[in-house]
Amino acid sequence: MTTPSKIAEQAARLLSLEDKVALVTGAASGIGRGIALCLSNMGACVAVLDMDKTKGDQTASEIGAHGGKALSVKCDVRSAADCRSAVQAVIERWSKIDILCNCAGIAIRKDVVELSEDEWDRALDVTLKGIYLLSHEVIPAMIRNGGGSVVNIGSGWSLKGGPKAASYCAAKGGTVNLTRAMAIDHGRHNIRVNCVCPGDVDTPMLRLECAQLGEDVEKFMREAAHRPLARVGTPEDIANAVLFLTSPMSSWITGAALVVDGGGLA
Repeated sequence: MTTPSKIAEQAARLLSLEDKVALVTGAASGIGRGIALCLSNMGACVAVLDMDKTKGDQTASEIGAHGGKALSVKCDVRSAADCRSAVQAVIERWSKIDILCNCAGIAIRKDVVELSEDEWDRALDVTLKGIYLLSHEVIPAMIRNGGGSVVNIGSGWSLKGGPKAASYCAAKGGTVNLTRAMAIDHGRHNIRVNCVCPGDVDTPMLRLECAQLGEDVEKFMREAAHRPLARVGTPEDIANAVLFLTSPMSSWITGAALVVDGGGLA
């Protein structure tokens, strides 16, 4: 008979990230911060990458305060040089990278008429090109190490359109299909590549979207909660999905787009 202690032991083994090294972009706040904290709680050493070094340092300090190991690196994911330097810093510290979570992204709430060319370029460069640049640097290290797991953060709007979000929908739609292409290319290297597609999550970015649209924050949040589970998401909701996809529990899952949105797309 399986005892409670054996069940707990098996569950811990399936979700453990002990001895793993994770790199998370956009980890200074919001969903990225939640992912960094979650992966650390499950045993991973975590590299916190973000343009905002001050807030990145705060995330790393919080991980350290809870007994984890973290490295904060300032990185503009639009810059090949920054991405290369960040990956080198992580490998110098921990000798390998097992997990890459591409979370950095921006939302500019405009349609194609309102959107400037510079805004289009910035949105696509941060949200989509950044995935390519980090993956370009990290995947060779994963191959040398015998495998790894990449999780790209998409959106519900990866799978359907949304109003006044042309560049965001384009970038997030590209994220899902890039995920599939990477899964096909690198399965033979024992590298799994998946995508998590969040719905509305209460983060500084979502509140900034509200401001861009000139809407009342509380009204915006109430309307965002109109979904089967009757609430907006939390960074922890998304982090738990990332944990699942980076853990041994999902060892035969690759090329998937996991929707985590409280039923919003149902």
